[in-house]
Amino acid sequence: MVNYYDILKVSPKASKAEIKSAYRRLARKLHPDSKTGSEETALKFAAIAEAWEILGNSKERAKYDQRILQQQFNGNGNDFSDSLFNSSNRHALRWRQMVYEKRYNDIIDRMMEEERRESTAFQRAIFPLVSFLFSTVLVTALRPQFFAQAGVIGNIVIVSLFVAGIIHLIGRIREGFDRYTESDDSIHDSILDGNVRQEPRRSQYAVAAALIGGFFVCIGIGFLIGTQVHFAADLSPMMFSAELKPEFIFYPPIITLFVDMIHSVTYRFEG
Repeated sequence: MVNYYDILKVSPKASKAEIKSAYRRLARKLHPDSKTGSEETALKFAAIAEAWEILGNSKERAKYDQRILQQQFNGNGNDFSDSLFNSSNRHALRWRQMVYEKRYNDIIDRMMEEERRESTAFQRAIFPLVSFLFSTVLVTALRPQFFAQAGVIGNIVIVSLFVAGIIHLIGRIREGFDRYTESDDSIHDSILDGNVRQEPRRSQYAVAAALIGGFFVCIGIGFLIGTQVHFAADLSPMMFSAELKPEFIFYPPIITLFVDMIHSVTYRFEG
């Protein structure tokens, strides 16, 4: 049975991120875009692509690990070829069954943990962006003027929170870009027919353009709402303005920072 872990040079306990990193590193060395190409190189590239196709998918990896486990317990593996595991003693057989069940449960637990990590990573990438875009609409519609009304200390606090919010947002966007996008000049991961990618990836330039476009669209939507509805300015003219002022740019990153912090804390307690 082909050992895909050996092909990618990773441990059977490696995380999906480690497997992906190993695959991309090997793929870049062997890909025809960077090599003149030979039969040996093509065979090696096909092997690592096949290994990634299996190990890069949590469910397929769990099935593959189960096949390895069954092979080992059937006496075909190196780990269980000694007399204890080949013994017909009922106590040895029972112990063997317990070990098998434990290792099988470990495979399932690892698969569930990988899916949980993927879900968490997706939320970490998407939630701040949604929060930022929604808060942009909200701020441009309500038009707060806290900065103009605050004193020196208040202004320092607002600017500090704005800087922290920008750093936080950039960090989350960078994580999302690293995980779900690729640069347009990067080497294609696969040229093999039938080698389906395990996760959708988009051009970094296209995603960046979509985010910038979405930001300006949200400003436009909020501006239109603000021109029609002035309840905030009527209710508290000292804190909200009937006109959109440049200071509105401070507030979306600050709101995103606090909302994302609350979301992260809530997620930890629920987890």
